[in-house]
Amino acid sequence: MARPGTSYARTEDGAHIAYQVTGHGPIDVVFMPWWWNNLDSQWDDPLITHFLDRLASFSRLIVFDMRGVGLSDPASLQDLPTLERWMDDAKAVLDAVGSSQAMVIGHGDGGLVAMLFAATYPARTSGLVLVDAYALLVSDDSYEGWDREGLDVVLTGFEDFWGTGAPGWVEMVAPSHAESEEFREQLARLERQSVSPGAAAAMQLVIGHLDVRPILQAISAPTLVLAHRDNLYMPAHFGRYLAEHIPAATMIELEGADHLYWVGDADATLDEIEQFATGTRTPPRAERVLATVLFTDIAGSTRLAAELGDQRWGQVLEHHHELVRRQLERFRGHEVKVMGDGFLATFDGPARAIACACAIRDATRQVGLGVRAGLHTGEIEIGGSDIAGLAVHIGQRVSSLAEPGEVLVSRTVVDLVVGSGMQFADRGEHQLKGVPGQWRIFAVET
Repeated sequence: MARPGTSYARTEDGAHIAYQVTGHGPIDVVFMPWWWNNLDSQWDDPLITHFLDRLASFSRLIVFDMRGVGLSDPASLQDLPTLERWMDDAKAVLDAVGSSQAMVIGHGDGGLVAMLFAATYPARTSGLVLVDAYALLVSDDSYEGWDREGLDVVLTGFEDFWGTGAPGWVEMVAPSHAESEEFREQLARLERQSVSPGAAAAMQLVIGHLDVRPILQAISAPTLVLAHRDNLYMPAHFGRYLAEHIPAATMIELEGADHLYWVGDADATLDEIEQFATGTRTPPRAERVLATVLFTDIAGSTRLAAELGDQRWGQVLEHHHELVRRQLERFRGHEVKVMGDGFLATFDGPARAIACACAIRDATRQVGLGVRAGLHTGEIEIGGSDIAGLAVHIGQRVSSLAEPGEVLVSRTVVDLVVGSGMQFADRGEHQLKGVPGQWRIFAVET
């Protein structure tokens, strides 16, 4: 789906609120993520794009930056936005796009705004979805939350790590991507383009002590509460409280530990939202894309495993996996799966795939392993977490022809990297099992 244009709505007190509209579905959906965001920059992240595109596939999706954030009017630290003002921002945007009624989705801190809107404007709220949201963060005598003093230390600390991609922060909100330097850099960039470190700490301190418990009984819209069972940043008991105190609420606990809505198994979240909004779910579809497929494995692994014994072989495999993953991250490869002592990965460019295969071969050679690799570029089908298609089959057959320490590629790969300076040795034509015709194979010379 094409990146939408940005427009501005004007609030009654004169603030300019940036918003975007995409999709042509039969219902309006307004999505309120964390209070920090940047409408333009969010589309640079393919994971966020997937999440928003999926919402827009069954709705007219409305997204906006709240005042003080991203592309909307800034706010001074002496006059920070209130929850009521943020709700007014949402109303101004819905008025600007001519939406008389919408399903409101609030994620994390955005859930506070979503709940206040639903309670204040029941006629304009067709449904409410709360994803890893909460009514109050701090504990009191009748409520399980965070210790107030400890929470203030964490919230004040936003000023120190905001926009840096600090590993500890990413481990808390997106543990499944904590080891990815590229992800941390992208998250840090989005943070910097949302608000400054000082504003982040100041806003979070205000938000951290908001309490919407008194309004929960006033929410009359059908409500879906989603919470990830192992979320460390926003434990699931916050969601359970919401479900118990909002009259028309249904609670669903999802597997996963990530708090950021676009990481982890985002499609599981989206499946529940779509079911709630439309009564149906989009059946899984295989996405077809052009990619370079890489297969690797350790030559002579059976003999080596017998010589080393189970315990030592297990240690070797663990070290091998670490070396391979390090190179995949370095060259922007996507790990599809591990198959015993080998990897299946994809790349969006054949030159990077070749460079990665050679780096894997060289790194594993230094620890005494003879890894062989095969590559082919073609159209693949992405279904869930796996891939399929003739290109995958060809890549696997090319890999099976390689000798220890050799990187083989198909003629397609060679043709696509003409001009790169890479050198290849012709290994002749081969019949690949299960693949029609003769295939010319080349060895990478480095």
